[in-house]
Amino acid sequence: MHKIGIIGAGSMGAGIAQVAATAGHEVLVFDSNQAALERAQANLLSSLNKLAEKGKLDDATAKAIFGRTYFVDDLAAFDATGLVIEAIIEDLTIKKSVFKQLESIVSADCILATNTSSLSVAAIASACERPERVLGIHFFNPATLMQLVEIIPAVQTSPDVAKQAKLLIESWGKLVVMAKDTPGFIVNRVARPFYGEALRILEEGIADIATIDWAMTALGGFRMGPFTLMDFIGNDVNYTVTETVFQSFFYDPRYKPSFTQKRLSEAGWLGRKTGRGYYDYAEGATNPVAQQDKELGEVIFARILVMLINEAADALYLRIASRDDIDLAMTKGVNYPKGLLRWADEIGIENCVHMLDALYTEYLEDRYRCSPLLRKMARAKKSFYGE
Repeated sequence: MHKIGIIGAGSMGAGIAQVAATAGHEVLVFDSNQAALERAQANLLSSLNKLAEKGKLDDATAKAIFGRTYFVDDLAAFDATGLVIEAIIEDLTIKKSVFKQLESIVSADCILATNTSSLSVAAIASACERPERVLGIHFFNPATLMQLVEIIPAVQTSPDVAKQAKLLIESWGKLVVMAKDTPGFIVNRVARPFYGEALRILEEGIADIATIDWAMTALGGFRMGPFTLMDFIGNDVNYTVTETVFQSFFYDPRYKPSFTQKRLSEAGWLGRKTGRGYYDYAEGATNPVAQQDKELGEVIFARILVMLINEAADALYLRIASRDDIDLAMTKGVNYPKGLLRWADEIGIENCVHMLDALYTEYLEDRYRCSPLLRKMARAKKSFYGE
C-alpha cells in the first residue's frame, strides 16, 4: 500500500492526505473542483511550513511530505493505489456512484474505504462488484490532530481486509477502534445525548445555555459545554447528524432531533462560522451569564451524564463495539474527561438505573428507557471494570 488515493480535497480529505504522506506514503488527492485542489495544496504547504517553523518537522521532512503529495483531477491516476479513502459529501447516491466508478480503475486487490460518519457502509459497498474489499475508515476532524479512527467493516467486508486496514492506520500513529456498521458507529451514536438532553433541558426552561454549559464544564469536567460545542461544529452539521441517526434507527425517540436546533439551522444561525448560533460572536455582543447554582448544576450534569452512560451501555449490550473501544472512542474521539463505562462504575450501576427510572417515571417517554444491560448488571451487582 505504498500509494494511497484520497477522494475529496476538503478539510477532511486534505487532512487524511497529510497524515498518510507524513507516514511515508505517496498520496494522490482527487477532486473534480480545481479550486478545491489548489486550496488544499496551498493549505498543505502552509501547514507544513508552520510545523517546520515550530520545530515539529525539519525543513527536509516537510519538503519530502509535500513532494510526495499529488493533486489530481482525473480518477484514472488511482490505477496503482493500494488503498483509496473517499471523503466527500454525505450523500449515499453520490458515494455509490464514485465507488462503482473506482472499481473500473483500481487493481483487484485495492482496498476501498469510505470516511462516512453516519451512512451505511453496507449500502456503499453494495455498489461494487467486489464488496468484500470495502469498509469504513472514519477519521475525526482535524485528521492531523485527532488520534481516534473508527474502522467499520460492512457485513460484506472480508476479515482480512479489516485486519489490513487496522494495521495500516495504526502504523500511521492513530488509535483504532472497531465498530459495527450501525448508525453513528460509536462516537456519533453515543454522543447524541450530550446535545439532545442539553437541548431538552433548555426547552423545558430548567436552565439557559450558559448555565448548562457551565454545569458540564465546571462540574462535569468536559472541555466544552454542549452549546459551545454545537456552535463550534456548526448547527447545520450537528442537526443533520442527529436527524440521520434518528431516521436510521427507525425513529427511536432516544435520538429525536430538537426543533430549537432545527430553527437555528433554518435561520442560518450556524454558530461560529456565521457569527451567530446559541451565542452571538459579533464584536461587543452581550451573551448570557451562567447562573452558578451548584445544586442546579449537579442536576443538569447528572441528567446528561446518565443519558450518555445509558447510550454507551446499550452500544456494548448490542455489541456495537467492545467495552475498551467504547471508552477509548469517547475519550479520544470527543475528548470526554473519562470513559463513560468507567464513569458508570464510579457512580454505581444501581444509581444509574435509579436515575434513568426516575426520568422515565417523570416523562413516560421511551427516550429515558434504561438499557437492559444496566438493569441486569444492577441486579447481579456487577460493574464494567470489576471482577
